[in-house]
Amino acid sequence: MPLTLSIVGKSKSGKTTLIEKLVSALKSRGYRVATVKHTTHREFADKPGKDSWRHIQAGSEATATSSPDGIVLVKPTTYDPPLEEITRLFNEDYDIVIAEGFKQCDAPKIEVHRKQIGAPLCGLKNLVAVVTDEPLQSSVRQFQIDDIESLTDFVESNLIKSGNKRISVYVNSVPRKLNATNQEMIINTLIAMTSNADYRQAIEIIDISYKKGIS
Repeated sequence: MPLTLSIVGKSKSGKTTLIEKLVSALKSRGYRVATVKHTTHREFADKPGKDSWRHIQAGSEATATSSPDGIVLVKPTTYDPPLEEITRLFNEDYDIVIAEGFKQCDAPKIEVHRKQIGAPLCGLKNLVAVVTDEPLQSSVRQFQIDDIESLTDFVESNLIKSGNKRISVYVNSVPRKLNATNQEMIINTLIAMTSNADYRQAIEIIDISYKKGIS
């Protein structure tokens, strides 16, 4: 899976503002960053009557609109997709995907806490840091609200650089976690299989997908 970090916190705690600053800081250091936002509102990113909306109404399970400015993908669902399913759409094109929300996901999390909002969230899995405007009794690393440089240093050294070499494996669209030994074995095998004397570029990304044919 792409390297993912989730920014969580109570409503009005400043999650979006922190993400804006963190994205800008990471971008200035040369990293490729993508973002995902979770919302409880039912939002459909297309308007009735538009061609792509008509495609969906006709039965297409997904549609993309392409223009010189970018690509917009519409993929209707009947459930709330987990973060792992959404980030798979990014492939490995980015150094890190920063998500807003997704408190229940397995990704590393940074909580944004403000004293005026109330107590910090409880029971978060894989909480690695807290950005706060008051000292907290917590065993995880704490950063002041306005100390973006230190927070960026932390994300860079503990997440981006530590996860520099990785492999994503999905079985029936479900991410499969592999131990370090199996990851290294697969990586070395793929590099050996795809390298030859005629290919002199450094191999950075290998995309392989298998789908059983329809019988």
